[in-house]
Amino acid sequence: MMRGGPMGRGYLTEEEKANRPKVTGPLLKRIFAYLLPYWKQMILILAAIACSALLNLYPSILTGRIIDEGLIARNMGRLIRLILLSLAVTLGANLIGVGQNYLNTWIAQHITFDMRNKMYAHLQRMSQRFFTSNNQGDIITRMTSDIDGVQRVISSTFTSILSNVITLTAALATMYSRNWVLATLGVLIIPLFIIPTRRAGKTRWDLTRESQECNDEINGILNETLSVSGQSLVKLFGKEEYEYQRYKAANSRMIKLNIRESLAGRWFFMIMGTFSSIGPMLLYLVGGILMMQYNQALTVGDITVMVALLSRLYGPVNSLLNIQVEWIRSMAMFTRIFDYFDLPVEIDNAPDAVTPARTDGSVVFSHVDFSYEPERQILFDVSFELKAGKSVAIVGPSGSGKSTIINLIPRLYDSQAGQITFGNVDVKKLDLGFLRKIVGIVSQETYLFNGTIRDNLLYAKPDATEEELIAACKKANIYDFIEKQETGLDTMVGNRGLKLSGGEKQRLSIARVLLKNPALLIFDEATSALDSISEAKIQDAIEPIIQERTSILIAHRLSTILAADEILVVKDGRIVERGVHADLVKLGGVYTELYETQFKKALEAVETAAG
Repeated sequence: MMRGGPMGRGYLTEEEKANRPKVTGPLLKRIFAYLLPYWKQMILILAAIACSALLNLYPSILTGRIIDEGLIARNMGRLIRLILLSLAVTLGANLIGVGQNYLNTWIAQHITFDMRNKMYAHLQRMSQRFFTSNNQGDIITRMTSDIDGVQRVISSTFTSILSNVITLTAALATMYSRNWVLATLGVLIIPLFIIPTRRAGKTRWDLTRESQECNDEINGILNETLSVSGQSLVKLFGKEEYEYQRYKAANSRMIKLNIRESLAGRWFFMIMGTFSSIGPMLLYLVGGILMMQYNQALTVGDITVMVALLSRLYGPVNSLLNIQVEWIRSMAMFTRIFDYFDLPVEIDNAPDAVTPARTDGSVVFSHVDFSYEPERQILFDVSFELKAGKSVAIVGPSGSGKSTIINLIPRLYDSQAGQITFGNVDVKKLDLGFLRKIVGIVSQETYLFNGTIRDNLLYAKPDATEEELIAACKKANIYDFIEKQETGLDTMVGNRGLKLSGGEKQRLSIARVLLKNPALLIFDEATSALDSISEAKIQDAIEPIIQERTSILIAHRLSTILAADEILVVKDGRIVERGVHADLVKLGGVYTELYETQFKKALEAVETAAG
């Protein structure tokens, strides 16, 4: 009787009440659009629910005939046949139920399959701005638990509504067809048990929620004080006793709440358990009076059927009373998913996107402005030209906009003003797949998949030969390391490459980019987070590469900067100086300051390590 108690979450939280979705015709139409491809299976499910609900009631009806025609009439043959019929009907109902559950699961799984695929494809088209401005956990939640919730809605909530409505309707119709007086009495009795039960259930739900909040507080204390850093802080400040008392107080509140939750409604349910026999007893009493004094046609079996059907009303009524809660949660879930589906694709192929047969790799920025947020502009009137086969170094203080400039080339973001051309074609007119294929970026944050070295290399070129893999690794100055490994290219790199050092990961990422054979190669602070020895090895790999192809370098190593054909100095989102090293040092401006404070020190550190 107590569906909708604490475990069933039959009550809305305050957050759910505050964020209750608005149910509209278009929303419902959009939801049922996912069911439409499976309309044939849905018809079968509706038929199965109807048959199962009706057949499950039939044994209760047969009970009356078993009593009247078998037991009271002392007809053994009739008794056996009715019992066998009741068993057959029950078996048939259960078999239909199995088929219904299979169809439910099949439809729910296929709809969630469709939604996951659509969601993943949609998220893949989102710009970099989406992933930097949204919580990763929230994105994963939409993809996993929210869509899993849709499966529960389809396989449970919708079918439960139909099943309960059919069962309730059929039971009431059968009761009223037998005797309207007893049927009305049964209907009047039901609220006397359902409503108090729901009230006690809400009390337990409130206590459960308090217990959960207290449990979260305890877990917070444990996470803070029993971690390595937390324990060190506790000891250094002599807070052992303070933390113990804090934990003890929270633990004491938890125990009291658990006791209250365990005992909540115990007396109520004990009384209700005893009192619940009143319903059947009243039906027997009133039925007996009707049978003995007013209605000779009413039999003992009829009264027994009425009592059996009364007990079948409790579950559907209680379930349907909770339907508002389930409905609101279901609509909220669909709304959250549709919110993501409705996110506009900020960066997409132009209707007339082109895929050139070849490109020379030249890049031109013309009066480019960019901002991540409208009120905070990052780039101002940036203009420069990088000719095919040449290289340019971009230097400047941290946060000046260097990485933003290169992120605009493969359209990880789009500029708000100005134009960027690649191979004399506006990047916004180039096919996105083509553009990102011919631009290779080695960033300071190297990301490797949990697999082998070979797996990570083949991510760039799945059909690469063994010779191509080895050649790329040699160019990236990483093959000597690979040869020393027992399994060579099949060496596991671990999650995010944790089994490799920073320098090894970076050189492997260079080899991976080289396999793309990009028309433009970009190094974005590729050595900024490494020690001097690792930096020198990577530098030995980078310098020959930039002589071979069009390159952009964001670097703090002087030898890399000197290898570039031109140096652009960026400050506060503007190109404030440009030229070659010798001329820029003499200006006494931003570059001179960077040279004195960063480049010269970095050069001395590498020379010291080498020596």
